[in-house]
Amino acid sequence: MTKYVGILTAGGDSPGLNAAIRGVGKALRDHYGMQIIGFRDGFRGLMENRTMRLNGEALSGILTKGGTILGTSRDKPHRMPVGGEIRDMTQVIVENYHKNHLDALVCLGGNGTQKNALRLAQSGLNVLTLPKTIDNDVAETDISFGFDTALGIATEAIDRLHSTAHSHHRIIVVEIMGHRAGWLALGAGLAGGADVILVPEIPYDVESVSHTIRERSRRGKPFSIVAVAEGAMSVEDTERLRDSVDKKKSATSKEEKKRLKAELQRLKREYVDNTLRLAKQLEENTGLESRVTILGHLQRGGAPSAADRILATRLGTACADLIEQGVSGVMVAARGEDAVPVPLDEVAGKLKSVPTDHPWLTSARRVGIGLGD
Repeated sequence: MTKYVGILTAGGDSPGLNAAIRGVGKALRDHYGMQIIGFRDGFRGLMENRTMRLNGEALSGILTKGGTILGTSRDKPHRMPVGGEIRDMTQVIVENYHKNHLDALVCLGGNGTQKNALRLAQSGLNVLTLPKTIDNDVAETDISFGFDTALGIATEAIDRLHSTAHSHHRIIVVEIMGHRAGWLALGAGLAGGADVILVPEIPYDVESVSHTIRERSRRGKPFSIVAVAEGAMSVEDTERLRDSVDKKKSATSKEEKKRLKAELQRLKREYVDNTLRLAKQLEENTGLESRVTILGHLQRGGAPSAADRILATRLGTACADLIEQGVSGVMVAARGEDAVPVPLDEVAGKLKSVPTDHPWLTSARRVGIGLGD
């Protein structure tokens, strides 16, 4: 009997998603004779049963395209806005899975998607995932597709900012994506020749950063490039946030927990503009004019790099092989040149952050890049 496999993309868009859809779809369809059903806009499309038949025509010509032909959303199966309220739609998703006669469901996404996929697997569905994120912070995989493309874009941006910084004797602070992990800022800063790199894993001291910039001026280099991950925070802010989290955890009354939750959310909103605040502090401390460039969603757009196309295709075809073998409840991870199935419960809820002894950090220190500590 013909097998049917569903596929969806969830979370933020990322270069390589279409390449992965193509890799999974063509291998299942052309090599194993299965039928592929795409669900539009992530888990919401699965809940609403909005489908797209992924035949040969649909899979043709998408390898080089950015974004995702299926669309995406950040909706969670167990907490989905429906009719003006938040509802658990897991059972509806389970029913649609069976309504479409699916033998397996493939979910392409980052950390949130891994957790949502695990919940569906625990509800009895045959689920497999592929690691997608430009942040490169999905656990148990060497690399996630989307990272290489974003790294190239961020590096080129730093390359271009050098001429302005040098011409105007300015500090250019460039904000790079990465809320909880600094892989992208660290890699782009290292490749682009940034003078200071600030990552979430290393709380920074503003005076230390200022000292690095003043020392450059003293040596006749009156400009600096500061590459900062959007989640990087000062030592003081880190302590404030940690203290707020600890208080919330230890609160006993409902009212106190509610008050502390609101305080925690206020602090997080305050840190959204952290890069602008840092730029102002550096200008005051060094006497050099400072400008901020926030790369934002530019890093997620455009055609995927050759490396991401290969990675997405490699993991996608390996996923098809695992489906044929009857394997489920796993993420297909990149390990060297191999594609390895890793149980979802070993991935979900975990973060791959930059180790403080990582070779990239060591190399940054060796070439004189300031890390703010």
